[in-house]
Amino acid sequence: MDKDFQRSISSRAARRNQQQQAKYILSGGKLSQDYTMRIIWKRGFIRLVLTAGIIWMLLILSVLLFHVWSCQSSVAFFSALCNKESKVFGMLNTMGLVKSLHRCPIPVADDPNEIVIPNRKSSDEVVQHLSYIMEDNIASNGSQSPPLFGGHQTWQQRDESFKVKPIMKVHCGFMQGGGAEMAAADIRYVKKCRFVIASGIFDGYDTPHQPSNISKRSQRLFCFLMVVDEVSLEFIKNNVTVREDNNGGQWVGVWRLILLKHQPYDEPRRNGKVPKILTHRLFPQAQYSIWIDGKMELIVDPLLMLERYLWRGKHTFAIAQHKHHRSIYEEADANKRRKRYARPLIDLQMKIYRYEGMEPWSPNKSTVSGKTMDSLHV
Repeated sequence: MDKDFQRSISSRAARRNQQQQAKYILSGGKLSQDYTMRIIWKRGFIRLVLTAGIIWMLLILSVLLFHVWSCQSSVAFFSALCNKESKVFGMLNTMGLVKSLHRCPIPVADDPNEIVIPNRKSSDEVVQHLSYIMEDNIASNGSQSPPLFGGHQTWQQRDESFKVKPIMKVHCGFMQGGGAEMAAADIRYVKKCRFVIASGIFDGYDTPHQPSNISKRSQRLFCFLMVVDEVSLEFIKNNVTVREDNNGGQWVGVWRLILLKHQPYDEPRRNGKVPKILTHRLFPQAQYSIWIDGKMELIVDPLLMLERYLWRGKHTFAIAQHKHHRSIYEEADANKRRKRYARPLIDLQMKIYRYEGMEPWSPNKSTVSGKTMDSLHV
C-alpha cells in the first residue's frame, strides 16, 4: 500500500511538472512572437520617420531653390512671387545665394555722398512769370453750379494756355472750393521741403511701402510725402502703426501722411491723378520731386536718380517709358479692354487729341508720344 501510495504521489508530481513545463513553453512562445512583432513595428516606425524626414527636407530644398530661381528670374510673373522683405530672402542674401539686382536698365552712380547738387535750378528763358487762376468763374445764368477742381475753363482759355509767353496765367486745378484741400499743419510742413519723394494711396487699397537703400544724406535732404484720402488714412491706421508728432503730423516710417480732404472727383482713380500729375501744385516750394506709385517701392537712392536722369544730361523733366505702350492711343485701347474707365469718355478724349493734331507715335519720331499710366515722374 505504501509503495502504491508513493507511486501515485510521484506520478502526480511528474504530471504537474510536465504541465508546468508545457505552460512555460507555451508562454515562452507567446513572448517570442510578441518580441518579434515589437521589433518589426519599431523598425517600421523608424523607417517611416526617416522617409518622412527625407521627403520633408527635399520639399523644403525644392521651395528654397524655387525661391532663389524666382528672385533671379526675368519673367515678370515669377519675379513677382519673390518676397524680398522676407527673412528667407535675407538669409539667402547673406549666404550669397541671391543678390539684389539693379532694376534700372541704365546704371546709376555708386555713392550718393559723392553726388554734387547743382547750385541753381535750370532757368526758363521763355516763361519768366507763371501764375495760376485760383477762382472759378461761374456764369450766372440762373443755375449756379459748384466750383470745379479744374475750373470752368473755356475753349478760348484752353487754346491760349498752349501759347507760350513770358507772362502766363493758366488753369491748373486747386480752385477755391473745388476740393483736394490740405490741413494747415501739412501746409506748414511742406513749405520747407525742397527735395520731395511723393506717392499716393487712395481708396484704401494698400499701406505705405518703406523705401530701402536710402543714404543718410538723402534721409536728411528729402521729404517723403504720402498723399492719402480719408478712406486710405483710416485703412492705414487699422493695419500699421501711425505715429503722431507734436505738430500734428502723422507718420508711417519715413513717410509723412498728407491728407487731402474733400475729394474733387467721385472716383479714386481720378483723385489719385491729382498728386501724381500736379505734384508741383501740391508742393510748390519743392525744387526737385520724384513721384513713386503707391504700389511700388523705392529701392534706389533718390540722389542717384536725380543725378542720372536730370543733372547728368541737364534735363528738367524725366518720365519712365511704359513697358508695353508707346502711344497715348495704345494706352486708351488698353484702358478700354480692361474696363478701367467709361469707353465713351475715353473715345471722346482721344477724339479731342486727334482734332488737335496729336499723331500716334512712330519710330520716325524723335520723342515718345504721350504720358502713360503707372509711370515714374521725376
